[in-house]
Amino acid sequence: MKIGAFSASLSVKNLEKSKQFYQHLGFEVFAGQMDKNYLIMKNGNALIGLFQGMFEGNILTFNPGWDESANALEEFDDVRKIQKSLKDQNVPIMNEVDETTSGPGSFSIVDPDGNMILIDQHR
Repeated sequence: MKIGAFSASLSVKNLEKSKQFYQHLGFEVFAGQMDKNYLIMKNGNALIGLFQGMFEGNILTFNPGWDESANALEEFDDVRKIQKSLKDQNVPIMNEVDETTSGPGSFSIVDPDGNMILIDQHR
């Protein structure tokens, strides 16, 4: 199963302070906007999303169809195929993507320790 580029989506209290902290670790702003309360920061292949006031807790995010630079991949497993595979294995799905659609879509699962995992396809 190909689940796409990985990033950690962090719920932060102060976007500016978090941005500065991760810049000390060599991350640079890759996408997002301060006035929209989120930034995507990149250091090599490592991606971190900083989100202020958008959700509680941290989320492990995978983007089918993208590499770590948000370039479209020619071959990837569609989010609906991934969801069906997990359902077939009796993995509980939250916020299911409509399997009769195509293009962008997302769903969530929770690992045994309560960590949220978002499978988020943008194309």
